[in-house]
Amino acid sequence: MKPITVAEVLNLYEYEKVREERRRRIIDLKAVRRVGVGRHLSFVFENRDTVWFQIQEMCRAERIVDEARIADELEVYNSLLPDPGELSATMLIEIPDAQRIKPVLDSLLGIDSGDCVRLDVGPHAVPGIFEAGHSDEERGKLSAVHFVRFPLSPPARRLFDQAEVAIVIDHPNEGARTVLSEVTRRSLAADLRAP
Repeated sequence: MKPITVAEVLNLYEYEKVREERRRRIIDLKAVRRVGVGRHLSFVFENRDTVWFQIQEMCRAERIVDEARIADELEVYNSLLPDPGELSATMLIEIPDAQRIKPVLDSLLGIDSGDCVRLDVGPHAVPGIFEAGHSDEERGKLSAVHFVRFPLSPPARRLFDQAEVAIVIDHPNEGARTVLSEVTRRSLAADLRAP
């Protein structure tokens, strides 16, 4: 996907004028692009709209107006955009009970390595590739937020529009499979076609 540029970022005054409408639109979009898997995992698939909104919200929250600082934010958030032929998602480990956070995170150590998380596109298994730095198995620490990419082979991309697509978790302490709805699959298929 084409990276977001400084010219696309609205100044704080202009953003406030459109924020509520854009916020509602992104909430609706993320509802389509959010997939719950198993007891604790959700995947929110990112695209230019979701990333643009995150940039705008960060600039708003931090009161960032300097172009150099905006460029720094763009560098960070543009890395969330999928490269050609891939999908990217934020994986959230959601634990509503505060007393269960550490035990659940401890039980999921290693979920961001190997082939524990994959996308099945018909007969094609696409292992998730996680961004480094969100876990430390030696110290027994796992972040509740991860970024994962699914680089699809050309045959998997060709099948994506008509095949069953599922997110699969195959971890010793968590096994689950969720088939993407037709509306979610269509939305992600558009990402795969994006320049």
